[in-house]
Amino acid sequence: MIRTLCLLLLSAAIGSCATSPQRNVDLVNRALDAMGGADSYARVKTIAVKGNWKQWEPEQSFAPGGEMRHANDATFETVADYGTRSIRVDWVKNFAYPAPRTFKFSEIVTPDAGYVIGREANALNKQSGDLKSPAHSMSGLRLTATQRELRRASPLLLLEMRNNPDRLSGSADIAIGGVSYPSVNYNAGAYTYTVLFDPQTGLPARIRTLDYDNVWGDVTYDLVLSGWTNMDGIRVPVSQKYELNGRMITDVTLTEVTVNPAVPASRFDAPAEIKTGAAKPESGNVPYQWILRRQFIGTYMDSDNISFDTRATSSLRLNEVAPGVQHQAGGTHHSLIVEMRDYLIVVDAPVADGQSNWTIAAAQAKYPGKPIRFVVLTHHHMDHVGGIRAYLAQGATLVVGQGGAAHYRKMLAAPYTRNPDLAARRDLSGAQILEVADKHVFNDGKREVSVHLIENPHASALLLAYVADARIAYVTDVYSPGTPLPPKMNPALQSVVNGVKKAGIQPVTFVGGHGSSAPYALLVGLAGN
Repeated sequence: MIRTLCLLLLSAAIGSCATSPQRNVDLVNRALDAMGGADSYARVKTIAVKGNWKQWEPEQSFAPGGEMRHANDATFETVADYGTRSIRVDWVKNFAYPAPRTFKFSEIVTPDAGYVIGREANALNKQSGDLKSPAHSMSGLRLTATQRELRRASPLLLLEMRNNPDRLSGSADIAIGGVSYPSVNYNAGAYTYTVLFDPQTGLPARIRTLDYDNVWGDVTYDLVLSGWTNMDGIRVPVSQKYELNGRMITDVTLTEVTVNPAVPASRFDAPAEIKTGAAKPESGNVPYQWILRRQFIGTYMDSDNISFDTRATSSLRLNEVAPGVQHQAGGTHHSLIVEMRDYLIVVDAPVADGQSNWTIAAAQAKYPGKPIRFVVLTHHHMDHVGGIRAYLAQGATLVVGQGGAAHYRKMLAAPYTRNPDLAARRDLSGAQILEVADKHVFNDGKREVSVHLIENPHASALLLAYVADARIAYVTDVYSPGTPLPPKMNPALQSVVNGVKKAGIQPVTFVGGHGSSAPYALLVGLAGN
């Protein structure tokens, strides 16, 4: 009787049934019925899926808050053996950003380890020089993130939920686009999915996780399901879109589904040499958005060395490039610390607040009693601004290029209660922001530091910093000092030379947000100036 009553009230999800365990079970059962029945999915032992894949990266736009960058188009072929919980995905990814290139590789995922086989080795990290071998085991971080996403998209997720009613818990209805979706939380162990159901059909409409994003703070990450079609005896959503805070960043179309194909165990074999020492799934705080979205553009360093990938700081260090001028190096993303008479200036806040916490502590130890009063962001891309909250929470003023302030105000108004590196706060909307139209000078009578807006092909509102007495300039992405220069000048490097000329500065040395340091004369020589 209770179940019958709840089914009648599902579209409204009101009254005592709205939070009852039976209501949660009824929502799952109704969804399975709409999908063709639990028995149809219970007979699935193996599956093969083919499809197309498109991705966009919102935080690599040219302008702050601007149009997303098209990251890659891909095709994939997936085979899964649900008895052994092994999955293999064969990829052909055609990247459009940051440069056109094609990766052909396979991912093999088991409950205890993950492996990458093929030409993902083309993903040379230009800043660190680290080149992955053509075959390697996944980091524990990537393994957990990949397992989460494969499980989210599994056609058997709803069957798993039905078979584990003790892991279901109530969730309030969620309103999206004027529609109120009844929903259920599912505790999947290391993470929780919230499944939203279509109030009319009962079909699963969205599968949500609550993530932390280093730009937008607390975010929703949804797999949006539609286009339900009968394919080889089961009903599947052939259209699958991923939304970050309601903004589509991945568009997947399934083109072929085969149920119970013969899949030899060898399909999930990995070379013996990469099985030894393979990482187990990471069970702690996993920065899912960083891991997933650096793969969007093919620059993810598949490593548990967190100076590359997340919040660890074991390889970070300060290199003194002049008296009172420190280059925070190590890892892949760097900052500059400049000592003034009574305070410090930091340029760039990369990756995450964990790295910023390290830099703040190192700066305070090196220059005790001097607060970080200004933080200059060279540009808005996620890998160079993800640690800004740590500085602003201590009262620093943010310095950005003209046209960027509105983007940062929106960013800082977002709550960050899921930030693993900072005490939870609703927002930092009260932070002071200084927008540089062309040039801004910090001069305390002891030292002059200037920041200059330069035109370039990488990002609008990009700033170059210059320490006048040391004749040291700092720039990010358009030039990585200390790395090999190309045989010919390119637009990015030329923009640095042009920016120096326009600014009227005379650097002897450049240091960068990537790379190390190099004489500016090398760049001038390449330009033929």
